[in-house]
Amino acid sequence: MVGAVLLLAGCTGTDSGAPDEKVSPLSEYFIALSGGDLSPEEQEAKYAAEDKQREELMAQCMQDEGFEYVPVPTTSVSFDTGEEWKPDDREFVSQWGYGAVEYPGGDEEPAPEEMTSDPNADYVSSLSESEQTAFYEALYGPTPSEEEMSEDGSYEYDWQTAGCSGWASHEIGGDDPLQSDEFADVMDAINTLYEDTASLPEIAELDRAWSTCMDAAGYPGFATQSDAQNSIYDELNALYEEGASETGLDQAQLDAVHEREVELALTDLDCREELDYRETYEKAQFAAEEAFIEDHKAELDAMKAAAEQARS
Repeated sequence: MVGAVLLLAGCTGTDSGAPDEKVSPLSEYFIALSGGDLSPEEQEAKYAAEDKQREELMAQCMQDEGFEYVPVPTTSVSFDTGEEWKPDDREFVSQWGYGAVEYPGGDEEPAPEEMTSDPNADYVSSLSESEQTAFYEALYGPTPSEEEMSEDGSYEYDWQTAGCSGWASHEIGGDDPLQSDEFADVMDAINTLYEDTASLPEIAELDRAWSTCMDAAGYPGFATQSDAQNSIYDELNALYEEGASETGLDQAQLDAVHEREVELALTDLDCREELDYRETYEKAQFAAEEAFIEDHKAELDAMKAAAEQARS
């Protein structure tokens, strides 16, 4: 539940990730909740320190479980997004479309120094099949049963059943306030707020106008702006499900999808520019969030304080 909220809270109904995108009122809360107010350098240093500590705790835990475990060296993780994602820029859209088939940095290979081998590989290989199963259960917990899995393959994470990895993460981060019963009601209310965003009168009218524009441009059948983008991903998924070869889709197929993607994305951009889509959407969304904050400020402030205390 929380992951969905964090994603949605950072997005407007149009294109997230634009460099000039404003931070919505609720996003400011969730940025603080997740520690996202740190600079990229501070985030990298924080991640590296926590990763090192987590691996050391996992090694301690695995030894207690009767297994050998060598802490995996911390790899450098950059929080710099590299090339800016600019879905409102015509030159960018002309090259990448929605970023479904091709996207900035997609063809870059990791530098050799960034690739690390698992120091536990030889030890695990020396174990019998049953011992390997026990090793991974001790490390990550048992595989969720069919009853615990949802239809989309996800399941509810519980650190207490996630083996040494879950225990180590909990030792570092403590209890996640966002997952606690204390804040369940306000988290549910936030989810409902974002689920209902598209039905706000201003946004519903905006989507109708955008759909009419797309229809007139030769792209009927899209009720909302996200439908256009999703149609490309659906086309790609269908190609894979229909039986791509072991080496992947034929490049000619991908090129054809990418050509259609760019044409669609450019038409979408034309309609959004004509309607001032981003500005209109943001105005309606931000107003709804501000009203929500006014009604739930005490709960939100308490949740923020609990998250800050857990990180300290």
